[in-house]
Amino acid sequence: MREIIATEEAPKAVGPYSQAIRFANLVFVSGQIPMVPESGQLVRGDIEDQARQVLENLKAIVEASGMGLENVLKCTCFLQNMEHFARFNEVYATYFADFLPARETVEVSRLPKDVLVEISAICGK
Repeated sequence: MREIIATEEAPKAVGPYSQAIRFANLVFVSGQIPMVPESGQLVRGDIEDQARQVLENLKAIVEASGMGLENVLKCTCFLQNMEHFARFNEVYATYFADFLPARETVEVSRLPKDVLVEISAICGK
């Protein structure tokens, strides 16, 4: 059974996709960028500011699915510049301190709206 997950606590999709989809015991969260849900404005600060907003958006969607960050099994992280890796990790670690999901982090040439970071996730119970 497929179910769309949506919440006002995270930014609306900026294209033809869902914030997340539940399938059986898994939740697939679409890539999140540093957009403030209330205003639709982008956080244009440094990598730490942007990563924090992305992770807050991700957390809001995961919680809307009835799960928590401890249920995140895998993240895919896209960085505009791999030189931000260490600083990104400092913020990321504060959200996943007790349970570290599997992860890959890749540098990409460009992200939506020219942000510095985007993260998607797969969650399960």
